[in-house]
Amino acid sequence: MELAQVRLLVSDFAACYRFYADVLGLKPQSGAVDGPYEKFSPATGSAGIALQDRAMMAEVLGELGDAASGHRSLVVLRVDDLGAYCEEITGRGAELLHGPAPMSDRLRVAHLKDPEGNLVELQQWLLLRG
Repeated sequence: MELAQVRLLVSDFAACYRFYADVLGLKPQSGAVDGPYEKFSPATGSAGIALQDRAMMAEVLGELGDAASGHRSLVVLRVDDLGAYCEEITGRGAELLHGPAPMSDRLRVAHLKDPEGNLVELQQWLLLRG
């Protein structure tokens, strides 16, 4: 078994597309700005994040509401230099909720939300001390 992707169901596809592509700098697979589906990949690694229009999935399953409520997901992205990356993305319109700040002696994090309210955690792993 292989994890193919984490897929987020979104109502405002275009706004989320711009966030993951233009603000976070992830590479879109096909350029489907208006959806109903797009996969995004970081420059390295094999994991991906995909967006799917919530209304499309509601038609398939017949049970999704119009909008999600509460925090239902946390997308985690690892970066080499958290401070520099946060400076870069805030310059492109991202609003940090928290950080960059230490989470432990080995990890620094920052948190923000995408346009649908999904939490995004940016991580920088530090070398082991000791």
